[in-house]
Amino acid sequence: MKTVDQHHRRSIRLKEYDYSAPGKYFVTICTYGHECTLGEIVDGVMRLNKNGKIVEEEWLQTAIIRPNIQLDSYIIMPNHIHGIIRINDIDVGAGSEPAPTGKRHGLTEIIRQLKTYSSLRINKIRNTIGNPMWQRNYYDRVIRSDKELNNIREYISDNVLQWAFENDNPDDFPLL
Repeated sequence: MKTVDQHHRRSIRLKEYDYSAPGKYFVTICTYGHECTLGEIVDGVMRLNKNGKIVEEEWLQTAIIRPNIQLDSYIIMPNHIHGIIRINDIDVGAGSEPAPTGKRHGLTEIIRQLKTYSSLRINKIRNTIGNPMWQRNYYDRVIRSDKELNNIREYISDNVLQWAFENDNPDDFPLL
């Protein structure tokens, strides 16, 4: 299992940016220790296991329970998930209503919920209640243009094909 030195991380978040503001966000969430607990890639196709299917269910649930959220492209890999989340204004159109509190939750709360609920469900199946499923933090990027959005969508769709070259791929052994 790989360990990460959390004490020397530098935040890449935009200073003074409101991450609950309407916009598009690219996120990457890694499993704890980059363990391949979500499935495997077979013949260039990602095959989700039970854990990966739970993560996918919880990812999709995000847009159902939060009417101001739209999900775009995503991919669940053996040890991480990439996805695009769009946060809209609370009033997202006719027939939709904001949460009873009227509060708009930010990206941090959205990711926290995904990580919490998927961890609870997976740990219950594995009988490992309380064990970490996810790395403490996650990567995010505010998407600033349509060109950047399309580039990220392409990156997500090609991610399975790039797995052989990933540093987190446990089968990626250096040549001797």
